[in-house]
Amino acid sequence: MQDSAEFQQPSDFVDSDHPAVAVFVAAHTTPGAGAIDNAVSLYYAIRDGFRYSPWDLAPTAAGFRASAVLQRDPNAGAHCIDKAVVLAACARHLGIPARLHFANVRNHIGTEELERQLGSDVLVFHGYVELWLDERWVAATPAFNRGLCEKLGVDPLEFDGRHDSIFQAYDRIGGTFMEYLHDYGAFVDIPFELMWGEWQRYYPKFAETGEWPRPERG
Repeated sequence: MQDSAEFQQPSDFVDSDHPAVAVFVAAHTTPGAGAIDNAVSLYYAIRDGFRYSPWDLAPTAAGFRASAVLQRDPNAGAHCIDKAVVLAACARHLGIPARLHFANVRNHIGTEELERQLGSDVLVFHGYVELWLDERWVAATPAFNRGLCEKLGVDPLEFDGRHDSIFQAYDRIGGTFMEYLHDYGAFVDIPFELMWGEWQRYYPKFAETGEWPRPERG
């Protein structure tokens, strides 16, 4: 692995040296356990410990830091990027190299209102993590919690630390659930300006207001 040091060190958003990250890691790992076992434990703690919500997007850059996500109201939802940056920070805290990966996807279930408000059916800058385990990069996507998957009729993404866990292509009856449309690649940290610019490019309403939409309440 090239440049392993930068994937192990704290960065602006992946602030793995923050006390909030240390507390979370201590609560969800076992001292003396191997890197794979601890990575798997953290994956499930983040996947199911934070309710996925595409609506709950931080209004400022600082809100995207792993420490900020961990210090939110526990009843608040978390975006896929929030959950990815927390997993990356926790892994780096343990000395496991971690990098962020971003892609544009089309999710066919459960996003109708968001798509209507954003003016597009493309979910731009969907985030997941790649962890260096057993001498290879392994993809982990902790975005969609078990409860949400049950509601949407798809199997939750499992992670064993040895095989890629990227996305659900189909629901339980064979219908298309998610398509990956564009790959931005892997990054040491959130490329915030690129991400913000892509949201403005794909989402005209966001470009006009600079504010992420909120669900309408009937």
